[in-house]
Amino acid sequence: MLVDATVRTAASPETLDRVADGVRALTGQLTGRRRSPADIPEVDEFPGGVRMYSPVTGAGSPLAPPMGVTPVDGGVVGRCVLGIAHEGPPGYGHGGVSAMLLDELMGWACAAAGKPGMTVSLRMRYEGPVPLETPLRVSAHVTGTDDRKLFVKGSITTEEDPSIPLVEADGIFVAPDPELARALFPSLDRRR
Repeated sequence: MLVDATVRTAASPETLDRVADGVRALTGQLTGRRRSPADIPEVDEFPGGVRMYSPVTGAGSPLAPPMGVTPVDGGVVGRCVLGIAHEGPPGYGHGGVSAMLLDELMGWACAAAGKPGMTVSLRMRYEGPVPLETPLRVSAHVTGTDDRKLFVKGSITTEEDPSIPLVEADGIFVAPDPELARALFPSLDRRR
């Protein structure tokens, strides 16, 4: 709500200055130990699960729509509504936000297939603009594997007309070998 109010406001510069002072005062109350970028938050189910601060699915992220994800036969489906904070051209989602939604959901599809993976390649095709403030359906499924490589397809449609793709993506993800996973995510060993 705060992000939406911030990007929609037509408040005066004086009001914005007062609000900014208030935000700084609130931020000062968030004290205590801060996690490093490599720390996995205690509230996360990583890999392959809920990420509280994910910019796509995280209920704790001010950037996230957020997108709810449901497993379906052969993949996953996410549902969300993009707000004005996700705007590219007026009234439509930013293409980078579409790529972010698909990248995230395609990663979930890998985890649902039993091989959490990391993006190696993501090819996007923008078929039409993604409307803001409209229920969206984001779907992804693994189409094949080759050892640790996963081939994934995804799309964004509106809930109203899921047969018309607005954005489509093909991706290659790689499930890191255990040694690399420990090097990339050292805090995983501390959580077990």
